[in-house]
Amino acid sequence: MVSRSTLVVHGRLAMRGARLEAARDGRHGVQIMSFEQAAGRLAGGFVRVIDEESLRVAIQAVLPLTEMGELESIKLLPGMVGAAADTLHKAWRVGIELGARAAEHPRLDAIARLEAAVLAALPDGMMRPADIVAAATARVAHAPAVLGPVEIDGLTELSPCWRPLLALLARHVPVRWSAGPRSVPDWIDDAVTVARASAASPGTSVVSAATAYHEAVEAMRWARGLLASGVPPADIAIATTSPAGYDDHFMTLRGDANIDLHFVHGVRTVTTRDGQAAAALADILVRGVSQTRIRRLASLCGESGPLASLPESWLGVLPTDAPLSTTGAWKRLLARLSASDWPDCVDHTQELRDAVTLLHQGTGEAAGIGEAFLPGRALAIWRKALLAGPAPSIDITLETLKQDDGLEACVSVAWMPASALAASPRSHVRLIGLNSSRWPRSIAEDRLIPDHVIPTAELDPLPVTVADRRDFTTILSTTSAEVVLSYARRDSDGRLLGRSPLLSGLGEETFLRRNAVPAHAFSETDRLMARPSDFAVDDQAASARACWRDWSVEAVTPHDGIVRPDHPVILEALGRLQSASSLKAMLRSPMNFVWKYGLGWKAPQGSAEPLMLDPLQNGNLIHAVLDRALRGLELSGGLAAADGPAIEAAVAEAAAEVAAEWEGERPVPPHVIWSRTLSEARELSVRALSYGEELLPGGRSYSEVPFGGSERKSDAELPWDPEAQVTIPCTGFSISGYIDRLDVSGDGARALVRDYKTGKAPREAIRLNKGSELQRCLYAFAVRELLGEHVDIVASLLYPREPLDLQLDDPAAVLDEVTGYLSAARASLASGAALPGPDTGGAYDELAFALPANAGATYCKRKSVAVAERLGEATLVWEAK
Repeated sequence: MVSRSTLVVHGRLAMRGARLEAARDGRHGVQIMSFEQAAGRLAGGFVRVIDEESLRVAIQAVLPLTEMGELESIKLLPGMVGAAADTLHKAWRVGIELGARAAEHPRLDAIARLEAAVLAALPDGMMRPADIVAAATARVAHAPAVLGPVEIDGLTELSPCWRPLLALLARHVPVRWSAGPRSVPDWIDDAVTVARASAASPGTSVVSAATAYHEAVEAMRWARGLLASGVPPADIAIATTSPAGYDDHFMTLRGDANIDLHFVHGVRTVTTRDGQAAAALADILVRGVSQTRIRRLASLCGESGPLASLPESWLGVLPTDAPLSTTGAWKRLLARLSASDWPDCVDHTQELRDAVTLLHQGTGEAAGIGEAFLPGRALAIWRKALLAGPAPSIDITLETLKQDDGLEACVSVAWMPASALAASPRSHVRLIGLNSSRWPRSIAEDRLIPDHVIPTAELDPLPVTVADRRDFTTILSTTSAEVVLSYARRDSDGRLLGRSPLLSGLGEETFLRRNAVPAHAFSETDRLMARPSDFAVDDQAASARACWRDWSVEAVTPHDGIVRPDHPVILEALGRLQSASSLKAMLRSPMNFVWKYGLGWKAPQGSAEPLMLDPLQNGNLIHAVLDRALRGLELSGGLAAADGPAIEAAVAEAAAEVAAEWEGERPVPPHVIWSRTLSEARELSVRALSYGEELLPGGRSYSEVPFGGSERKSDAELPWDPEAQVTIPCTGFSISGYIDRLDVSGDGARALVRDYKTGKAPREAIRLNKGSELQRCLYAFAVRELLGEHVDIVASLLYPREPLDLQLDDPAAVLDEVTGYLSAARASLASGAALPGPDTGGAYDELAFALPANAGATYCKRKSVAVAERLGEATLVWEAK
């Protein structure tokens, strides 16, 4: 028959280790549990102590229904559930009867009423410590059969509520307090046998790191060095008082190092895929439905719930640039979707509408929405978050939830709180965060019961400061091999940090430099970054270093755009159908021309609502309003016959239609700024359409006129065949595009070509403006080619803000000049000179992210002389008037 005995330990890690050791030693009759569990076992009847999760569930359920007196106004705020749970735990651990002391202060009366409601809501058998002690005391005679001899191992303290039961147990069964080298509390009863042992003498060293992140890096290097020397992972521990400040660092480093680093205290749920799925849904319910949030939710849990019925690649039906952040925007999108828009040519609009409608209900229906969208573990996390805090702040609650990381503590390097390490020693220990503000931590009042209601010393007789000091001493005395003590010299903002007073008398510190070569790199990345010789032989690193060197010299190099002559990518870009914009890029920035039209690069487009439209977007808005308004006027008698009120009415109608489209397809500013932007667009559009001292007799006006193969933007009548080819003579370039406005007289003898400019007018007359103004010349040439040589053409730039109409003198002569510039640029580019130009790195260079920082002021100026020499005649356009 196996004899029964009980081993009392503290913490999950200590239990795992003790059970593994008992199994290896064949001690089959030993029961390994915490003191709380032992008391519940003795009390019988499936009695158990109130655990954290059950307490939070009960508080969440009863708090809205309980009258909280002076706490009534804050009882539903985020954090109240956690604060109430902490307060009740403190009162129960000390043995304070809140009901008996309710008359002392209104705050105690409120907490007592909450306690009564919580106890009524808890499951049967779940009791306060004081109630468990009372039940166990009544059954203490059964202790020999239920518990047998009791050994308490690894504890340095015991909450006051359990101490009477321990003294009583010692009079019925043998109780052994295995203190080892730890301190022994003064309150231990004489009937308890205390087993002491001499303190260990580990090798102790003190090191200082640059920052907390550097501390984490050095800790990983230290752990890697021990593993490489043959130390088992189960003998290695990294600890601090408050792991939360380092968790993100170690989570990142663990993935890079490929080391099984077990988080004893758990990892944040939002660092896992299931937690991120729950967080994505919470983001939508709290902040509203938008395209970005829908895409994130679909990527994380699109295979379950309402989104599962949608076909693969269904996200393609959403306009790329549309934020879709309002109910109206979603309604407009869903109203125009048809079967042809979906990847499988089957109309799934109703399924998408149902999903979006459900999400628009917000946090008021958080429980039901979570059940509908989230699968398995993600749903369990969602339910736990709703129990831990109010639904309107579920996103904040999810940030605080933790779960086990799935690693086995007994075979892994452990990252843990110092309290857990004090209860479960390891032979190789590194303590980090030994700064004056972190170790020991300072005493703080309870959040709900301040010191003037119940003195802090009474409510919390085991303060965190004393516990931190005791844990530090315990770790030093129980670690057998080595202890490395580490602290950070500065915080993340660069402020100096002080040393912990616990480091006094422990020897001189070693100053760890951040750029020092480690004896053991913890990962491949760390090895390459720390060892220049290893980094230099890496192909990617060698290429990066060569690029950086080439950027720093004045001569042009392959990293500045020098390629072999007749490169196929460049020849293909030159042979494409060009536009005024692409030819401008070729003249003003050959590098950007190749990047954009040869390699297909483009700047990433964000879908977040901007504070205001940038100049390019503002210009596009005004152009869209002008196009819509002019087409409307032409359908109702023509622009020539329209008076001021008619133009204003057409512009107002056009602006409303364009605004509705933009709000559904593009990110727009906040309402007040958006309204002001639309007002300005209407004003400038009216000016543009009203400008002109004389109108062409019997004329007809066209807007956004396509030519050279450009697609139609509307079904309006056109003055020519848009598919007709337009080729610039002697250059090899064919062009296409859209003419902002074309007025043709009734007899077809005269034509006005206008290009709208929504910015400020130049101070003096311009022709090509250093190659940046090609539209007037190219569009005039296109009109002559398509309408015939007999047409008298006037090409101009119209600035509605002034208003000012800059007409181009002698378009034929300007075309000859442009032809020469284009031919020189083509020859230079074909020879392999894809170099930066005046527009490279400028304020409107959308590809500036691919250049060195502040390229316009540094890199481009450094290369300017060599670029001019290499491009030769192609740079003459930069001086054109």
